[in-house]
Amino acid sequence: MRKIRALLGVTIAAACAVAGLPGVALAAPAAPYTVLVIDLNDHQRLRTDLFTGAWDGDNSSGMEAQLGDGDAITLAAHWRDETDHLWNAVRTAPPAGESWQVGRTYAATSAGGAGATLSLDGSGQTCAGSGEVTVKRVERDAATQRMNAFAAAYAFHCDGDRGVIDGEIRWNSDLGYSALDHTSRLDFSEVVVGGTPRTTASFTPQGTVPVTFGAASLGGTDAAAFEIVENTCSGRTIAVGDICDVRVRAVPTRAGTQEAILFLADGSSYGKRRVPVTVQGYHSAVGTYYPVKPGRIMDTRQGFPNLPQAPIAPGGEVDLQVAGRADVPADGVSAVVLNVTVTGPTADGFVTVYPWGEARPTASSVNFAKGWLGSNNVTVKLGANGRVKLYNRNGSTHVVVDVVGFYAGSNGVRQTNGLGAQFHPVKPTRLVDTRTTGAAIPAGGKRRFFVDFGPKLSGRASALVLNITAVAPEKSGFLTAWSGLGDVPSASTVNYGAGKVVPNLAVVQSNYQCDCGTTYAVNTFTLYSSQKAHVVVDLVGVMDGALTPNGLRFTPTSPTRIVDSRSNLGTTGALGPNVTRKVTTPPALVTDATQALAMNVTAVAPTNATVLTVWPADAGLTKPTASNLNPAAGQTVSNAVISGIGPADAFHAHNLAGTTHLVADVVGRFDLYPYTAGSGGTFTVVRSGPAV
Repeated sequence: MRKIRALLGVTIAAACAVAGLPGVALAAPAAPYTVLVIDLNDHQRLRTDLFTGAWDGDNSSGMEAQLGDGDAITLAAHWRDETDHLWNAVRTAPPAGESWQVGRTYAATSAGGAGATLSLDGSGQTCAGSGEVTVKRVERDAATQRMNAFAAAYAFHCDGDRGVIDGEIRWNSDLGYSALDHTSRLDFSEVVVGGTPRTTASFTPQGTVPVTFGAASLGGTDAAAFEIVENTCSGRTIAVGDICDVRVRAVPTRAGTQEAILFLADGSSYGKRRVPVTVQGYHSAVGTYYPVKPGRIMDTRQGFPNLPQAPIAPGGEVDLQVAGRADVPADGVSAVVLNVTVTGPTADGFVTVYPWGEARPTASSVNFAKGWLGSNNVTVKLGANGRVKLYNRNGSTHVVVDVVGFYAGSNGVRQTNGLGAQFHPVKPTRLVDTRTTGAAIPAGGKRRFFVDFGPKLSGRASALVLNITAVAPEKSGFLTAWSGLGDVPSASTVNYGAGKVVPNLAVVQSNYQCDCGTTYAVNTFTLYSSQKAHVVVDLVGVMDGALTPNGLRFTPTSPTRIVDSRSNLGTTGALGPNVTRKVTTPPALVTDATQALAMNVTAVAPTNATVLTVWPADAGLTKPTASNLNPAAGQTVSNAVISGIGPADAFHAHNLAGTTHLVADVVGRFDLYPYTAGSGGTFTVVRSGPAV
């Protein structure tokens, strides 16, 4: 018979199904038996040195039985652990003035009193509590009536603990007994919400009789966070020394500790085993967004990093290392958000940014005319080793690349950067128009603005998704948008030519310090303009790091063209004046959870200066007043667009004036994160304007 050595509260790893000392014989002792069985089950708060185990004279330094007055008996098992002398003991006695009666179950407390006495001792430490003692056999000396054999079962609760300790007592008795060597605890440790890991509780009879197992079930506060997926115990009689298993799966649906108990009926006097089951759920970071201070990672005018100081030639490609630079982690990143600027191209053309190691797609990232100065927000999936490729179609051109954020591709990012933000699309809302409020930003000037989402949600956004438009600047130059903390970054957001109207999508890290007439924090951002220019800013979404309900997570894809009106892909023919087209997303690019698309949308050679607007179809929404593209006549220009899609996976595209062809390339999708889905606040602009 072996002694089970599982300390109370010590977690048994999933791979270790049964706790026990190796090399101890499994053979049961011969009758008559002097055996002490203790099973701690789900007892949690006990601070004694009690062990789960079954002890007899063969596997302990000694079994000690002490008889007291009135049928009191103490049975103790002693052993040494290295140099320490340890013991476990159970003491019990019938009510004062009574003798044990076979077949009777006695209510008992550690203090005794009017009832029976039951107490447990772990190397000199005890706890106050209560329980019961069931007497199975008593033998007495005929002359003295003193007990000379005793068999009983017991169950005991320490005060303040919901768990139970149970077992068997045999002293000089030939009555067989059952004992189970079993997994003491199933602890899944940290599990991502939505994960479904499995582990096994094993049960081996170690007494003198086989064990017939009944039903297995889960109970306790968070029983719904676990499932029994396999059971080789229930309905079977397992011989001594054989083994059976109950396999459990964790299915946490929220963050935090979730606890349950695995019950397995075992035919013992107590009737069942109770194995604690715990899991620590945490929200995955995959698909969440991390804004960073804009950082320059490529400028062919200056020849870094490790690149020639020369424009990209016609048909030329550049390998660009992104991961591990400008606050982007070296590992665990699925996609990055870049601002890609083209300056001084010698011919009309386009630049395509795509994952390193993949075939170059039939998609464009920045479209430009000869001599053009401009930029576009580009979200791109990272390829092998955290790299991307930049391809230039025609002529030669300088290219500048600034990184403004990244999306997590694994939970490794969570370990160093915490949990990122989820995307919440909002109804496009105009926050700033210096033509009607305030004045143009002066050359070299900066101006701070705020947006108030009300007391429940303001101050929670880690970044704002903005469409920023420079209007009629006096000279060629650039706008930079950032949180306002620190100096103006050496990166641009909108690059513009003199007198032009130039939009660009930007994901701008926000700040919360503002004296804006509220008692709560509001989000702020800052704009810098190198030249005097009016600006228009439309809010199209919020990156919220607080797990507000119904947030969206990003999954990048290789750039995929879904609309090209020139070849009747996705829609037929050019869009005329005041024409709205409905575009349905190909099924391969969406899931049932997809609610928005990240795209690059291009207007091709419009016959008039126009405005293009994109918004969800079949969602009961009217056309927003905000714009996505503002191309001049004859200009081929692109802009990043994050647009919701309706229940049929479709979006609208509207052309205001003249006739224009339309091209749309999908670079990723935003899916509903189901573990925060439900009722909750939505981001709605209450106020906005210049910050004080």
